Amino acid sequence: MAANTKKGTSATGIISEMDRYLFGQGTHYEIYEKLGAHPMTLDGKRGVYFAVWAPHAASVSLVGDFNNWEPESHPMTLLETSGIYEIFVPGLKEGNLYKFAIVTQTGKLLFKADPYARSAEFRPGTASAVASDTPYKWSDSAWLQKRRTTNPREAAMSIYEVHLGSWRKKDREEKNGFYTYREAAVELAEYVKDMGYTHVELMGIAEHPFDGSWGYQVTGYYAPTSRYGTPEDFQYFVNYLHKKGIGVILDWVPAHFPRDAHGLADFDGQALYEYADPRKGEHPDWGTKVFDYGKHEVSNFLIANALYWVDKFHVDGLRVDAVASMLYLDYGRKDGEWIANQYGGNQNLEAIEFFRHLNSIMASRGQGAMVIAEESTAWPLVTHDPKDGGLGFTFKWNMGWMHDFLEYMKLDPYFRKFNHNKMTFGLTYFNSENFILVLSHDEVVHLKCSMINKMPGYFPDKFANLKAGYTYMMGHPGKKLLFMGQDFGQLHEWDEKVSLDWYLTEEELHSDLQHYVRDLLHIYQKYPALYESDDDWDGFQWINANDGDRSIFSFVRYAKNKRKSLLFVCNFTPMERPEYRVGVPKRGNYTLLLDNGHGAYAPSECPVFRAVKKECDGQPFSISLPLSAYGTAILRFS
Repeated sequence: MAANTKKGTSATGIISEMDRYLFGQGTHYEIYEKLGAHPMTLDGKRGVYFAVWAPHAASVSLVGDFNNWEPESHPMTLLETSGIYEIFVPGLKEGNLYKFAIVTQTGKLLFKADPYARSAEFRPGTASAVASDTPYKWSDSAWLQKRRTTNPREAAMSIYEVHLGSWRKKDREEKNGFYTYREAAVELAEYVKDMGYTHVELMGIAEHPFDGSWGYQVTGYYAPTSRYGTPEDFQYFVNYLHKKGIGVILDWVPAHFPRDAHGLADFDGQALYEYADPRKGEHPDWGTKVFDYGKHEVSNFLIANALYWVDKFHVDGLRVDAVASMLYLDYGRKDGEWIANQYGGNQNLEAIEFFRHLNSIMASRGQGAMVIAEESTAWPLVTHDPKDGGLGFTFKWNMGWMHDFLEYMKLDPYFRKFNHNKMTFGLTYFNSENFILVLSHDEVVHLKCSMINKMPGYFPDKFANLKAGYTYMMGHPGKKLLFMGQDFGQLHEWDEKVSLDWYLTEEELHSDLQHYVRDLLHIYQKYPALYESDDDWDGFQWINANDGDRSIFSFVRYAKNKRKSLLFVCNFTPMERPEYRVGVPKRGNYTLLLDNGHGAYAPSECPVFRAVKKECDGQPFSISLPLSAYGTAILRFS
């Protein structure tokens, strides 16, 4: 049993009354500078200061590799009226492993990892680790200045979603052959830059015990996972990508946390980070705990964590996982398994307030960093200002578009004419939010097939189908996201245990697809028409949305200045149309930038089509162009 906890005012003076007040109000946005483990010099002695919030505990002590994990050795002092315990231990340093030994009110002894730990032991170890306090020497000031002065909603954003542990593997036994953050930085930046992506989105960077959770069941919210290196290594990763002109987005999971014994669940013997009532505090389908967003110290833990990744690691955005599960009290629950709010509704009012608080603070303190919602329902105003009743997110994943798009793309071409509206429906609401079009990891796991194997037809047809689909996606309003492997036609479903099959990029069809996606991405970045007005009808015009019998779609994207506009034509059947006539809005030359057979044309080799005054598709002018089976065409005009 742990020794009796000492009580009194702060023995060290590290945590002030103001710190405790702000934490209790939920507005101490740098609380991670006080709670957790911090190397420092105190009273002339070098050591480590530890502090933990455990208000229900009978006592707390510090255990670790420095005291043989003995609870009696280092009892901690309780700071009155705060529930915070502290201790300074001379002689400890970076790398020491530790936990908090918590005696509950019932006398049970718990060994808990530090919720604010900045580093953790490599799994299957579960201890926290003292991290360095040496400031990282950043060299990305030019990138950050550009981020502060750029409106992301009017900028190009094509995201490459990556699971670092399975992107590529090293031929070595150490840590399962995982790339280190530093190794991955160089190769990933080179690939992303060459392909034409603007951002990388990383899955599973916060520490988590189980590889199979992909990082979505977090135990160390403040610790970059030790699978790939140290916190300094991850800072190097972000800094390196920034210097190469690539943004970094992290998946962030404030929706739930696992029940692991060393984690946040029943942290001090009672529900602390989670709602006490299991009808609010547990997800039946996932077997996880739900954060108590109404408790100030808990919302402070999460909001400070979001700011921590932006401040200490310079990340450019957080993609918030499972937002719908936070907003709806009855999410995944049957009748009798949930509690209505005070007005009798199913909205979690505390989660709504949490998001408004989070996004307002990020807007004012995040120096241009984005917050992106993975929200799968029709919840209104997700990306609108909280002052106008919105939640305040920068972007929302367009899950509706994704479902419609994939349902259409999986169809035999014969049946597509009966489902033409699946591809046009997204254009009825594209300006209701600021959307990102996503083809994420969730679409290529759990027997859903890889992206290439969702496509109908013989093997070559699959690639032609996917080219047409990606072309349509690139022209559709909204930012873009592709999961790793989708750009070269990875054959098997994603498996976090093994590397992508990079050898496929040496095979003709896969290589051709990869080059085609590269061409699309570079065209996307080059032409503001494709990203400046993603939520405005001024940036989009249907030419023909109703050619269902031939399953052909044609539309125009406009830049704000109406210069260098782009005409898209996409044929979703294997029927060749040698002289396909398409209406155009004005007289002049239409320069073919890309088609499915050739990819991008060199500037000096682009075919040019002259518009004639001949009505078609309700337009005063038209052009005739050859459209092959599954043919695509992007044409520039001014």
